[in-house]
Amino acid sequence: MKTAYDFIVIGCGGIGSAAAYRLARASGAEVLALEQFRIGHDNGASQDHSRIIRLSYHDPDYTALTPHTYTAWAEVERESGVQLVVKTGGLDLEAAGGDALASYSHGMNAAGIPFEQLSADEVMYRWPQYRLRDGERALFQADGGLVDSGKGIAVHVALARAHGATVLDQTPVRSLRVVGDSVEVVTDGGTFTAGKVVIAADAWTNQLLASFGIAWPLTILQEQVTFFATPNLREFAPDRFPIFIWHGSPDFYGFPVYGEVATKAAIDCGGDRVTTETRTFEPNPRPHRALIAFLERHIPGFLGPELRTKTCLYTMPPDRNFTIDTLPGVPQVVVAQGAAHAYKFAALIGKILADLAVRGQTDCPIAPFGAGRPALTDPNFPASFHLS
Repeated sequence: MKTAYDFIVIGCGGIGSAAAYRLARASGAEVLALEQFRIGHDNGASQDHSRIIRLSYHDPDYTALTPHTYTAWAEVERESGVQLVVKTGGLDLEAAGGDALASYSHGMNAAGIPFEQLSADEVMYRWPQYRLRDGERALFQADGGLVDSGKGIAVHVALARAHGATVLDQTPVRSLRVVGDSVEVVTDGGTFTAGKVVIAADAWTNQLLASFGIAWPLTILQEQVTFFATPNLREFAPDRFPIFIWHGSPDFYGFPVYGEVATKAAIDCGGDRVTTETRTFEPNPRPHRALIAFLERHIPGFLGPELRTKTCLYTMPPDRNFTIDTLPGVPQVVVAQGAAHAYKFAALIGKILADLAVRGQTDCPIAPFGAGRPALTDPNFPASFHLS
């Protein structure tokens, strides 16, 4: 088997599979992608069939990227013939007295993104599924929706292989070592070398960075999503019920019926701290109770018999911003870490990583996501995982 490549990608989740595809488009058979589990596994953050995609964002650094991510997904859809993005519209809601939507409005106004500001009565008139109180309000952006994460990974992997890449699953990486201008990647199945390595391992990032004496301050939470077999299927179909994010303390988010005959909702950052070794696949009753109470109060028809609750991992630096950069002091290694809100950007981040690996630069504005920022280098940097 070939052991020397131009590029090796470690991790084939949302971001890594996209990077493998983009690199394979440029370099064909000179790309090797390694996944420690099976492709499409449930151990990380990219499993399941729906992730929110949106133009509304809490910070201009992200708003500047959002149009490009739709373009990147459209490129993948055109080449594969598989629809991955479903536009439902997107609602950002908040309680009376909240201030989250002000930053969203500012960012979209600055970027020229159209949106509507709605009162509680206006929301309930257009979407009678909601029960809102006076003073609660929303922003509606028509391009919001969902991207099919399970299909997205499978399509990226298939396209990478079609362009000549080798993709090996169940092949964990044990260590990395710089040897001259190359990097040795040691696995149970053998040692591979490449001129450039892309690390897209999310919760396992620090296990790989340890080979270079680096450890980032990453917090891992065990989160969960719950699927409800609502009897109100037509009311919660994608053409009648937009994806939603409720900005408060805590934040909630949810989806229409898609992928299976059920609605889906969750709390953002509602779980407990874990490691990749201590995480379980058992639902946590505490955030589950809070989710049920929120839905009973605001979207009662969304509920139905509980189909299942699935756990996943959130892996976040203290500022909860992406990290997309060449590893400081190790120019042969490029790293991406998605801070538990990156899947919507995965097709674009894969393209950026390929640019960094092939050309050493990218045309996308990623300076705010550098690996040398204080959130990763200052041990006293205060942690805040709230996106609004």
